[in-house]
Amino acid sequence: MIRALVADDQAVVRTGFVNLLGTQEDIEIVGEAEDGVQAVRIAGETRPDLALLDIRMPHKNGIEAAREILAASGGATKVLMLTTFGLDEYVYDALAAGAGGFLLKDATFPELLHAVRVVADGNALLSPEITKRLIAEFVHARASRLPVHSADDLTARETEVLTLIARGLSNAEIAGRLTITDHTVKTHINRLFAKLELRDRAQAVIAAYELGLVRAGGESGARRR
Repeated sequence: MIRALVADDQAVVRTGFVNLLGTQEDIEIVGEAEDGVQAVRIAGETRPDLALLDIRMPHKNGIEAAREILAASGGATKVLMLTTFGLDEYVYDALAAGAGGFLLKDATFPELLHAVRVVADGNALLSPEITKRLIAEFVHARASRLPVHSADDLTARETEVLTLIARGLSNAEIAGRLTITDHTVKTHINRLFAKLELRDRAQAVIAAYELGLVRAGGESGARRR
C-alpha cells in the first residue's frame, strides 16, 4: 500500500488527483495540503510513503517543502513534483533537492499512476524524453557555475555507467550496452553513488551534466579533470 500526500494550492487540481489516486487499491491518500507549510506539517504527522507536491505554492513552495519533508523523514518519504509547464524553471532545482521526478499536471491517468508507483518504489522518473530535455536545458543554462561534483575518483567504467544513466538507460540496457551482468552494473552504480554522494538516479543525471559527461541534445562530453 502506497500512503500518499497531495499538495496543490488549486483545489480543483488537488481534488482531481486525490479522487483519481483514491480509485486504486494499492494507494491510500493520507492527507491533502493547499500550500507548502501545510504539506510539511501533514507529512510530519502522517509520514506518507509519497508526497505529490506542486512546485509553485504559496507560503512555502514545493521545492522548499520537499527539502524539509525529505530531511525530516530521512528520505523515507519520496517526493514527486507537479508542474504546469514542461519548461518550468524550477524543475532542475526540484530534482537537485532530492525529488524523485516530476509530472505535468496534464498527464494522463496511466502516466499519473506510473509516476506515483515508480517514485514511491524509490526509483527516479527519468524515462520520459521531456525529463532528459529539461535537465539538459537547465544544466546548460548554468554552464558558468562550477560543478558541485568531481569525477576524479571515478574509474573509466564507472564514468561510462554514469553517462549511460544520464542518457536514460535502465540497468538492463546498460548491462547490454557494456556486455556485463546486471549485478556488475549495480555494483558500479553503488560505487559511483558513494563516491559522488548521490542519493538516486535523478541526482546522477544532474551530476553527469554538471561534469560535462553529457550535454544538451544527448551528446557525450569530454571528461573533466
